Amino acid sequence: MHLKRLLAASLCATLAVPPQAYAQAPGGRAGASAARAAVLDFGVASASASGAAGPNAGRPPAGKAGVATPGVATLAPNAAALVSGPLDDEADPVIPASIAQGVFGTYGGAQSRFGAAGSGQSANSSGTSGNASARSPAWVPQLPDLGDGSGGALTPQAERRIGERVMREIRRDPDYIGDWLVRDYLDSVAERLAASAAAQFIGGYRPDFDLFAMRDGQINAFSLPGGFIGVNTGLIVSTQTESELASVLGHEMGHVLQRHIARMLSQSERSGYAALAGLLFGILAGVLARSGDLGSAIAIGSQAYAVDSQLRFSRAAEHEADRVGFKLLAGAGYDPWGMVAFFERLDRASMSDAGVPAYARTHPLTVSRIADMQDRARRADYRQPRQSPEYGFVRARVRVLQDRSRGDYLDEISRMRAEIEDRVALNVAANWYGIAFAQLQVERYDDAAASLANARAAFTRVEAAEGGKAPRAPRSSSSLDVLAAEIARRAGRTDEAVRLAQAAHAAWPASHAATDSLLQALIGARRFKEAQTLARGEAESEPRQGAWWQYLAQSSAGLGDLLTQRRALAEKFALDGAWPSAIRQLKEARDMKSVGFYDLSTIDARLHEFEARYKEERAEDKDSG
Repeated sequence: MHLKRLLAASLCATLAVPPQAYAQAPGGRAGASAARAAVLDFGVASASASGAAGPNAGRPPAGKAGVATPGVATLAPNAAALVSGPLDDEADPVIPASIAQGVFGTYGGAQSRFGAAGSGQSANSSGTSGNASARSPAWVPQLPDLGDGSGGALTPQAERRIGERVMREIRRDPDYIGDWLVRDYLDSVAERLAASAAAQFIGGYRPDFDLFAMRDGQINAFSLPGGFIGVNTGLIVSTQTESELASVLGHEMGHVLQRHIARMLSQSERSGYAALAGLLFGILAGVLARSGDLGSAIAIGSQAYAVDSQLRFSRAAEHEADRVGFKLLAGAGYDPWGMVAFFERLDRASMSDAGVPAYARTHPLTVSRIADMQDRARRADYRQPRQSPEYGFVRARVRVLQDRSRGDYLDEISRMRAEIEDRVALNVAANWYGIAFAQLQVERYDDAAASLANARAAFTRVEAAEGGKAPRAPRSSSSLDVLAAEIARRAGRTDEAVRLAQAAHAAWPASHAATDSLLQALIGARRFKEAQTLARGEAESEPRQGAWWQYLAQSSAGLGDLLTQRRALAEKFALDGAWPSAIRQLKEARDMKSVGFYDLSTIDARLHEFEARYKEERAEDKDSG
C-alpha cells in the first residue's frame, strides 16, 4: 500500500513539471555534473507560454508521456538550446527495442548553418511558425554524440578488426573492383564528408573510412563494421550529380558514425568476440552469395541475416542515417537537394514495371523519409556547388568496369557515342573518356589514344567556359593523365609510359592511381631500382596497403634482392590473412646466410607476432564455428 502511495505521489510530482523541462542525460556515464550541464531545448517552452501550435508542442521529449526518466536534468527557461537530431520531426518513428537505448544522440556544429533544420521547428498546418529564435539561432553550443558510444561489448578496435577480416574475403571476390582511380575518388568524397562530421561534432566515433566498389548492376550500397563501405557500380552509374552520390555515401557513413551495426550486434552477443565474428561472416556470406554457394551462405549466415535485416529495415535507424547524411552533405559543400533528387528518382523507379530497386528494398523509402529530406533541403542555405571533374570520369570508368566481355565493351562504346551524337550525354568529356577506356579493354590502342584526346579537348573547353576565359595552361585531371600512361604501357610503348606516368605522379603526388601507374611502368621497363625505392617509400608510409608490398616484392625479385622480396611477400600475405604463407616467407628469410643481425632481430619479432595472430584467429574461427 505504501508503495502504491509513493508511486502516485511521484507521478503527480512528475505531471506537475512542464514537458519541455525534461532533457536527455549524456549516456549516464559522464557523472552528475555532465548530466546537469547537458540539456536539450526542444523549442516548445516559448510556444507553450504563448499558445503557438508548433509540431512538438505539448510532447514530452522521450520516454512515456509525462513520466520522468532516471538521470534526466531539468531545463531553465533561459537555457541555451542544444540541437537534438531525431526529435525534431512530428512523424518520427518510435525507437524499437531492437536498437539499444542511447543510439540517437546530438548532431550539429558550433556554427549551425541550417537554421530551423537544426532546431526542429517547422510551420504548422495553418502556416504559423514556431519559435523564431529557434528557427534562426545565431550561435548554438553543441556537444558530441550523447548516446552510449561503446556499442555494447564491441569496442571500436574490435569492430575495425572484424571489418578487416570481412574485407579479406570481399577482396577475393571477382566482383570486387580494386581500381585505384575509383577507390581514390570514393575516398576523396568520404574525406570531405568526414571533415564535415568533425567540424559539426557529429558522432563521437570516427574511423578511417575505406570505400570500395563492387561490380553489381543493382542500385545499392552497404556499410560494414569499422568504417568499410561498399558501393555497387549500378548505384554510381545511376546518379546524375556528384551530390547525389555523396548523399548515399553520407547516409552509409551515418550508420557507421552512430555505430548502428555495433549496437545491434551487441544485443545478440552471447559468447564474446568470436560469436560476433561469426555473425559478421554470415553477413559477408550474404554479400558474396551471388558468386558462391547460396545454400552454404544461408546455412552459415542464418543468424546474421536476422541481425542484418533488423538493421536494414529499422525505420528509426534509416531516419537517423538520413539526418546525419544530410548534415554531412550540406556541411561538406554539396547540394542538399542531391539526397532528395536521388530518393525521388528511386521512389519513381519502385513504382514502375521494372520492380523495386535494391537500395529501396534494403533502405526502405517511406513517404516520411522523403518528406523529411525535402523539408530540410528547403530550409538549408542555397548553394550551387562546383562538381568535381573526377566524378564524371569515374562514373564513365565504372560504366565500363561493369562489363565483362568484349561484346559488352563494344556495346558500351556504341551507347556512349550515341549519347554524344544525340546530345543527351551528361558529360561529353566523360563519355569520350569512357570510350577510350573501353577501347583499351579491347586492345584498340590507337583508337583509345584518339578518344582520350577528344576527352581532354572537351574537358578543356568546359573548364574554360566555367572559368569565364581560356586557361593559361592546358587543364587536366588525374583520370586523364593516368589513362594516358595506361594506354602507352598496354600498347608496349614502355619509355613513353614511364614518361607519362612520371608526369602524372608529379602532378598528382597524393593519387594512389598515379603511384600505381608509375610502379607498373617502371617494372614494365625493367627499371627495378627506381621501382623498389618508390615501392619501399609507399609501403613504409601506408603499410596497410597490400599493393605496395606486392610491388616491392616484384621489384626486389627483379634486382635479385631475395631478403627484401621475402619480407615484402610476408607482409602482403599477412594482410590477405594467408598466415601460413606469411610465416613461411619469414622463416625462409631468417634462414638466409646473408641476413644481418639487425634484420634477423626484426624478422624474429615479426615472426612471433604473425604466429600469435594466426593462433588467435584460428581459436576465434573454431569458437565461431
